[in-house]
Amino acid sequence: MAYRHLSRVIAMQSLYEWDFRNLSEKELKEVVERNLKEFGTGMEDSNFTKKIVFGIIKNLSKIDKIIKDSAPQWPISKINIIDRNILRIGVYELIFGDRKEVPPKVAINEAIELAKTFSGESSGKFVNGALGTVYNQLKKNDNEQQDR
Repeated sequence: MAYRHLSRVIAMQSLYEWDFRNLSEKELKEVVERNLKEFGTGMEDSNFTKKIVFGIIKNLSKIDKIIKDSAPQWPISKINIIDRNILRIGVYELIFGDRKEVPPKVAINEAIELAKTFSGESSGKFVNGALGTVYNQLKKNDNEQQDR
């Protein structure tokens, strides 16, 4: 498994536990460290996982608003926990991540793969649709800024 994909898997697992158990940020740090130790053996660098997890926590209200706006028929609390946290990872990488480090299409594809692997049958399509909406809005905003 590629290093970054494994980092995203560990981030998703950690965020899932944090969300499911309603843990504090301090407890989340412990979960991340435990998951890195248990599932990340052989990973040279754990910074990518931590960057994703704590970047999401730092920007959680903004990320959840973006998800809400991109999937208005699904209140954030009604999206299953796995899909919700996969969307958080995807939105984080699209909006707050370094686009040179992780191009938008890679971020979307990785989120879809996580959904196909860890969630329900239709989750890949749901994640693709929601993140596609976010990406299209991002492109539109970029184009409007270039036109100014």
